[in-house]
Order: sequence, then structure tokens, then C-alpha cells
Amino acid sequence: MNNDKKTIYQSALSRGFTRRDFLKMCAMLTAAMGLDYTQNNSVVQAMEVSKRVPVIWLQLQDCTGCSESFIRSSHPKIESVLLDMISLEYTEALSAASGHQIEEARKHVIQNYPGEYILAVEGSIPMHDEYLMVGGVSAKQTLLETAKHAKAILAYGSCSSWGGIPAAYPNPTGARPITDIIKDKPIVRVPGCPPIAEVMTGVIAHLITFGTIPDLDHHGRPKAFYRHRIHDKCNRRAYFDAGLFAESFGDEGSKQGYCLYKLGCKGPTTYNSCAEMRWNGGVSYPIQSGNPCIGCSESNFWDQGPFYTRMAEIPGTQTTINPELIGAGIVGAAAAGIAIHAGVTAFLNKSNDKEGDE
Repeated sequence: MNNDKKTIYQSALSRGFTRRDFLKMCAMLTAAMGLDYTQNNSVVQAMEVSKRVPVIWLQLQDCTGCSESFIRSSHPKIESVLLDMISLEYTEALSAASGHQIEEARKHVIQNYPGEYILAVEGSIPMHDEYLMVGGVSAKQTLLETAKHAKAILAYGSCSSWGGIPAAYPNPTGARPITDIIKDKPIVRVPGCPPIAEVMTGVIAHLITFGTIPDLDHHGRPKAFYRHRIHDKCNRRAYFDAGLFAESFGDEGSKQGYCLYKLGCKGPTTYNSCAEMRWNGGVSYPIQSGNPCIGCSESNFWDQGPFYTRMAEIPGTQTTINPELIGAGIVGAAAAGIAIHAGVTAFLNKSNDKEGDE
């Protein structure tokens, strides 16, 4: 590991950062971690004394989409993460070395930095050894060996968090999420197919800055990024409340920005930061660009019916039921939850109108 004696602040200065540049980077990190601006001073102080942290990034049954997303982080910029905050010692996608050399680098970190390195895992784990071998070793064995002395584990993407596409029916490889394999380490789930770049860097920044994992929900996801349904912050939410829906792609409703629920949008049942943080440096997200949310950050999303088919009728709205999904448990749960939301919204609107009349 290079420059392991330098703090993050010293590493930034050695690359030509001014004090102002460093403070700006800390401000971006504060926002990226989902913290209040009043905590910026705490972040600055932590970054002044924290050292770069070694990271091992395993790619198992994956498509490399999570790695691709990670390197596109703009707040903080990925170069600041890679050169100032972490020392990415092992990654199949970005390492210059390969073969025995890169495997030796992984083992070197395990032996020399026990309890200090962070393990990032991308992809699910096949329970049958013959489906994935790296360097003559099964994916499961590599995961167990690398996780043993890790400080914390980041399950990047829906494949490592839930099983993802490899675990979709009929799941020929017996794919499992890493939580089915590792039981004695703190694991942070960062689901998404792929996750938002700034969510990925925000989680690792929290680990490095404060030395602890962020607050997690009951599924092990960071509350800062998975506390809201996409529906709660959606730019088309007002049209849902008004009962205005696009009926087909390209119709007048879709051009006017109407709600996409009838076209299969899973926003009401999906927890993620898409509507708040957006993608590509905050430019847009699927619903804003006219495509329904497919719920990619939720468990088993690939098996939850056709992406572009509406799920259920919601009392109090103009949605219609999909006969093909009648009787499916998810329909009942989703309809019940959204119906309650619709009822509360209607009640509040009626109460507000009554107060206005008085």
C-alpha cells in the first residue's frame, strides 16, 4: 500500500490541493454522506487525521455495472476517492496487474492489514463451485478468506445485496447474497442495478471519515440513502395525487409529465435516492426521463412481473387492475400500502380545504 503513513489531508496537499480545495472536498463529502451541513467541521477534523484505507474489491457473479457506476462519482470526484481517501489494492476491473500478481496483492493486504481494510463485494455467490473459479479457487472460498479479517464489508449492487439477476428464476447457479455466507462481520447493503455512484462513494466516505458504518435500516441499508421511497420525492408525484396518468409511451400524458404508474412504475414500493440525488452528476433519473422505475434496488426485482405492466388498482385513483397479477401476494401488499398513502393524502387535502373555508 502506497503512502500509508500519510493522512488524507497530507495526501491531498501532496497532489497540489490548497487548503480551500481540501475544505471544498470535505463539504462535498458531507453532502455525499447525507449529513447536515452543521457536521462539516467534524468531517474536516476527521479527514485531517484519518489515513488512507486499503480496499479489496471482489467481483463475483456480476456484470461490472457497479464498478462502472463507482468510477463515475462526481461528488466527491472519483479521483479524490481513489488517490486521497482509499488505496484500491485489488480490483479486477481497474488493476493493471492480473493473474498471480493481482492475487498476491490481495493476499498481501489480508496478511499485513488485518482489521484495517474494507472489503467491497460486487456480484452474487454461486453455491456450486464449478460456476465461478478465480485462480483455481471457488468464489465462496475467496469471499470467506477475504472477509475473515476485513473491518467491514460493502455489498455493492443488488446481486451482492439480494442475489440479483443471477438469482432470478430458475437460478441455475444457486446464486446467493453475501449475507447468506458471511454472518460475523458488519455488512452494509448498497442495492441498485447498479447503485448511484455518489451513494457508493458516500458510504465508503462515511466508513473512512468516522471509522464506523453508517446508520442502517432493518434491511442493512444506509438510512441516509434508502430512507425514502422514490415515489415520496418523485417529480411526477403531484400528477399521481391528481389522478393524472400516462396511458402509453409517447401519448399526450407522457409528454406532459404525467405519472407513470399505469406503465408499471415501481416507485411506490422502491426505496432509493434516485429522485433526490439523480444520476450522471445529478442530471436526471429514469422516471424524470420518461421511463417507469423497475424497482432495481429491491429484493428479487427481476422476478416481480413484467417491468411495464401496472400492478394493481388503487382506491381513490384512476389506476386499473392487471388481471395477470390478481392473487399475487405482492399486488395485495403494494395496493394496500399505496391505498393507505392515497387515503391519507386525500384526508389531508380535505382537511386543508375545510380549514381554508373556515
